[in-house]
This record gives sequence, C-alpha cells and structure tokens, in this order.
Amino acid sequence: MSAINATPESLNEILSGEDIAPASKASAGAAPVRCTPYFETESGKRFVEGTRTLLRNAIPPLLGMLLFVALWALVANSGGQIPGPGETWDAAVKLFSDPFYDNGPNDQGIGWNILNSLGRVGIGFGFAAAVGIPLGFMIGRFDFLNRMLSPIISILRPVSPLAWLPIGLLVLQRAEPASIWVIFISSIWPMVLNTAAGVQRIPQDYMNVARVLNLSEFKVFTRILFPAVLPYVLTGVRLAIGVAWLVIVAAEMLTGGVGIGFWVWDEWNNLNVAHIIIAIFVVGIVGLLLEQMLMLIAKRFSYE
Repeated sequence: MSAINATPESLNEILSGEDIAPASKASAGAAPVRCTPYFETESGKRFVEGTRTLLRNAIPPLLGMLLFVALWALVANSGGQIPGPGETWDAAVKLFSDPFYDNGPNDQGIGWNILNSLGRVGIGFGFAAAVGIPLGFMIGRFDFLNRMLSPIISILRPVSPLAWLPIGLLVLQRAEPASIWVIFISSIWPMVLNTAAGVQRIPQDYMNVARVLNLSEFKVFTRILFPAVLPYVLTGVRLAIGVAWLVIVAAEMLTGGVGIGFWVWDEWNNLNVAHIIIAIFVVGIVGLLLEQMLMLIAKRFSYE
C-alpha cells in the first residue's frame, strides 16, 4: 500500500471543495410540466361547440330581421306615408312608458286593450275546448256519429269567421258576447277534427284487448283513448288558439269596445300609422307566445 502524503496546502484545497465537481442542475430538478391550453380541455371543447351551435342558430334569424328592417326603411324612405323603424321605435317607447293609463272607456292604454282581447279569447276558446274536445272523441269513437256530423262540419268549417258575427249580434243582442261567439265557432273546428283523427288512428289491437277484457266505456276512455289521443288534442288546441287570436282582432274592429282590434281601428281614424304598425307587432308577438306556450305543453306529453 502506498502512503499518501498530505501537506497543509493540499488539506486546504480539499476542505475548500475546489476539486469537487458541482452537481448537475438537470439531475437535481424534475422536467418542467407542459400546461394544457384551455381550448384543448373538455370544458374548453364544450365551450367552443356551444358557441358554434349558438351562432348557427342565431345568425339566420338575425340576418332575416336585419333584411326585414332594411326593406322597411327602404319603403319608408321612398316617399310613402309609412313611418320608418326609427320613428316607430320612438312611438313604441312613448306608448309603452304608460301602457295602463285609463282616461275613460274610449281612451285606455294598450295594456288594457291587450288584456281585454286576451280575456275574450280565453272565454271563447275555453267554451270551444269544452265542446270541441269531447265532440271529437265521440266522432272518432262512434262511426254512426261520424257519418252523421261529417257533412255538417264540412259545410260550416270553411265559413269565414266574420260571417258568423251578424248571427251573434242578432241572437245575443250585444257586441261583447257576439265577439266571444265568433271566437268559439272559429276555434272549435281544429280541436274537433284533430281529436277525432287521433281517436281513429288508435291501433285496433288496443280496442280488441279492451273488448276481450270487457272494459267499460269509462275505462276505455281513461286507459286507452285519452293517453293515446292527448298529443292530437294538444295539436288541435295549438292550432285553435292561433285562429282565436287571429279572429279577435277582426271581430273587435267591427264590434268596438276595449280591445286590440278596436284600438287599431281607432288609431286608423286618428291617422296614427306608427301605432298601427306597433299593434301589428304586438298581435304577432302575443300570438307567437301563446303558440310557443302550448307547444311546450305538447312536448311535455308523449305517448309511446
């Protein structure tokens, strides 16, 4: 074994650490972790897909509305007497700033007129549903009744709603119930026909099972007819409410009183065309809301 001679100088170098190699920085720490961009995560992908779907659904209606407003402005600026979008908007802001004022029976806000029209529609439509839906069930259920009433329905259904107004005035002697009568006779046919069609399209096997089990007519209605025909009934109701809201405007123009139809006619007599255009939009929006509400109810119920 050879001896190692240690001098004071070599001991100082060893203690100072100059001959010891420093540790590698790469080996001391772990490799850096890559941060995933937000749009590559699951939530980011869902956000991108939702944005694309929203744009696909929103852009076509927006373009349609912009085209409509542009054509409207073009017609208004062509020298006619139709007010433009800006003038109509200003009139609407002023009109709806106080929609429920009441200065007497012939001067009430547009809010009262809309509510009165909706009230008449509700009464006439309710009577039509109470009569039309059971009648549709009976027509679809009993062939003899179907063949007996089919010619009458075929003759009366195409008659213009306003043709029934003089009959209502003659029999009822008052404008208010005459308007409700017109709504009733106009909105009853979609409910009758759709309900009858639903009953007639029930699979015959269901009725054969009911006959074998000797079910009563009440159980046939509650266990078979009503669940199967409900989507058809709701379709008829949705069509009928559109007809009822359409008819009330024309009926109120002729009968007078407080209502959106009378309000339109009164504004025409005052040559206030901007208010007439506002009323057109109001009638359309209210009708759309009524139909969409019934469509949501119809989607709630399904029969398999």
